[in-house]
Amino acid sequence: MGLCLRWRRLGLPLPGFRGCELHTVHEASVPTPPHWLAERFGLFEELWAAQVKRLARMTQKNPRAIKISLPEGQKVDAVAWDTTPYQLARKISSTLADTAVAAEVNGELYDLERPLETDCHLRFLTFDSPEGKAVFWHSSAHVLGAAAELQLGAVLCRGPSTESGFYHDFFLRKERTVRSSELPLLERTCEEIIAAAQPFRRLEASRDQLRQLFKDNHFKLHLIEEKVTGPTATVYGCGMSVDLCRGPHLRHTGQIGALKLLTNSSASWRSSGAAETVQRVSGIAFPKVELLRNWEAWREEAELRDHRRVGKEQELFFFHELSPGSCFFLPRGTRVYNALVAFIRAEYARRGFSEVKTPTLFSTKLWEQSGHWEHYRADMFSLKPPGTNGPDSSQSGHPARCPKDTLALKPMNCPAHCLMFAHRPRSWRELPVRLADFGVLHRAEASGSLGGLTRLWRFQQDDAHIFCAPDQLEAEIRGCLDFLRSVYAVLGFSFRLALSTRPSGFLGEPRLWDQAEQVLQQALEEFGEPWDLNPGDGAFYGPKIDVHLRDALGRPHQCGTIQLDFQLPLRFDLQYKGQVPWSVRSLFTEQCLALWKGCWECWQRAMGGSGPCGSPRSRWWSSL
Repeated sequence: MGLCLRWRRLGLPLPGFRGCELHTVHEASVPTPPHWLAERFGLFEELWAAQVKRLARMTQKNPRAIKISLPEGQKVDAVAWDTTPYQLARKISSTLADTAVAAEVNGELYDLERPLETDCHLRFLTFDSPEGKAVFWHSSAHVLGAAAELQLGAVLCRGPSTESGFYHDFFLRKERTVRSSELPLLERTCEEIIAAAQPFRRLEASRDQLRQLFKDNHFKLHLIEEKVTGPTATVYGCGMSVDLCRGPHLRHTGQIGALKLLTNSSASWRSSGAAETVQRVSGIAFPKVELLRNWEAWREEAELRDHRRVGKEQELFFFHELSPGSCFFLPRGTRVYNALVAFIRAEYARRGFSEVKTPTLFSTKLWEQSGHWEHYRADMFSLKPPGTNGPDSSQSGHPARCPKDTLALKPMNCPAHCLMFAHRPRSWRELPVRLADFGVLHRAEASGSLGGLTRLWRFQQDDAHIFCAPDQLEAEIRGCLDFLRSVYAVLGFSFRLALSTRPSGFLGEPRLWDQAEQVLQQALEEFGEPWDLNPGDGAFYGPKIDVHLRDALGRPHQCGTIQLDFQLPLRFDLQYKGQVPWSVRSLFTEQCLALWKGCWECWQRAMGGSGPCGSPRSRWWSSL
């Protein structure tokens, strides 16, 4: 009962606790919470009480009947601002009420305890669904954040779910780091919070109230200024912890049956200023202990297939601290690497692509023109050239060096390919122009996120760009999809496609987006492979098709991409002479199979024989 006793000693109410008698904790295991934690909790309680009264008055003053449509076609009666999804679940069955983690109301994810507001279509989500797992692991991340606040005095940064669990980033004062020896303590505190079955409470707060709640957290203040565009936003209270969050969340922490913390590392938080180093702790959680045990057995198998272990044991590659984020390919690894390059190079040639080589180092003026400098500079390596001008090299055919320019290592190939297309006048007879590039790229990933071949500073990818006329777009997309299927079939991968459409802040004409998305959708339907729709998940400069592979253990990896770009042709004034005597702007399509950009884990599926996905060893791999 250490948590309950400690918080009672602070003189604070404990509406967030249920069943504290279920666990016993030594008093010394829970440190005195920081003063700002108690202050924030007190303000949250005041705002929560006011919200409860406000909703009660609304319901009493004007009770309004609404109709709820369930997936089976059943319709049930409810009361606006009073009936919750959880109440409906209990009427349907106790099993559903116990296993549901959230609801989907008219396509929007909803807390089970959030009152319904109007007529709606409702379906319940369990842990078995991808959306349910995301909610479950997001709530687990909040539990970890609460434990970090209590035990470490952490200033919370962000705590999202991932495809395989969750993590929480937080800042520790006095430049402290999280030690591996502290993970068991954090895990025990998480278990105490889970045993207390603390409810997640959703509060709508004004911008001024948000600033007051998080006045001691500069990360949250930055998010409030950057992300909160309306008059209010939501925060969630869980016990003494309060966090800025859209939700939704579990009903209470007791729905988490088992939680395990896995790793600690550093990560980078970037705002408008310089990057800050924060601490990252990752974990996994399940509704039942048996599921955690099954996962631990699966993880043991995954560790045996870890590409870093395989790379070392098979003498394929290694890493060295004197060149962080960069791989040393040994002779055997180089043989595999070169075989992949030769295979893809032959496929490119067979499909009408021309291989090119472009510089690695560019003036930042190029990246300013392309727009990458504004949005991507924090992820780029930049440097100043030598300060001496040296002799004028213009006579040799090279532009004179301008030492005042900042230079940057290229993180992608597309701007250089735009320069190639634009370096001379183009005719409609030349289109489509298909350029392929195997050049070296550099990206300044946070050092704490580097891991084997999955996240690097220096890497190469098979990268191609197609410059085409609008009436050629559909045929080019079909060609890209066929390219993907044939390559992955040879290598023994199965894949699933996803169409990502325009985000809220998209650039360009809506009509052009409509046409492009229609072309992509038509091509996917004709392709015949299963695909998903990700509304609003496209890039701001064009829609895309993402390709997700699965490795030997069934883990998904987002690898290939077919990306349309409406902005680079405008920024680089990419035009060609049409059949009629005026210039027409070209369309720009990017294709990336990413066969070796961080995909060694995926390779293990083909190299390691049959896995959970049932894919036999590829003959191509066996030939190596």
